[in-house]
Amino acid sequence: MTANEPFILALPKGRILKEAMPLLKRAGIEPEPDFSNEDSRALRFKTSVPEIEIIRVRSFDVATFVAFGAAQLGIAGNDVLLEFDYPEIYAPVDLGIGKCRLSVAEPAEMSEKDDPARWSHIRVATKYPHITQRHFAARGVQAECIKLQGAMELAPTLGLCGRIVDLVSSGATLKANNLVEVETIATVTSRLIVNRAAMKTYPHQIGDWVENFRAAAEAA
Repeated sequence: MTANEPFILALPKGRILKEAMPLLKRAGIEPEPDFSNEDSRALRFKTSVPEIEIIRVRSFDVATFVAFGAAQLGIAGNDVLLEFDYPEIYAPVDLGIGKCRLSVAEPAEMSEKDDPARWSHIRVATKYPHITQRHFAARGVQAECIKLQGAMELAPTLGLCGRIVDLVSSGATLKANNLVEVETIATVTSRLIVNRAAMKTYPHQIGDWVENFRAAAEAA
């Protein structure tokens, strides 16, 4: 980016975006009206701050845009950060939104006679293969991961695998599909993330926005 170009703030679509909007307002950023238009197909938006523009992308893509410098700032869950483990990303502020957990779940009838401590090899459906394999490798368990992007809860009932690793909030979706949590891998919240090169190039401007978001999170 050149000195005259605005900083790009990458925001995730969905539930986290709704929770992030009050934080943005407290940080002094108001998106243009079209941002709230559900019929709009635009993905890039101006804001009330000339030096900040917003892009709205999939949650996993936020980290990629920031890591490769296409966006200088972003909001991403630490589940995404753990999965990609980009060294180019700095996550200075826990925003305290998007609270959930990354858990292992299995069919309720299986859990009645299952002992996770005795696992040696398991097949798991997940969109977090790297986190899953690292987690189980640390326990000496070989995890065969089948990558799915959604509808994870169907995998055990249709015989694709025995267990899943997915985000859990209330647990209602698991219960509706006769699954139960048997292990928590990580507690998840959303973080403000920053491209490290941008932080070095624009330390005062980026640093000011980090502090604005820190204050906004503390005021929640």
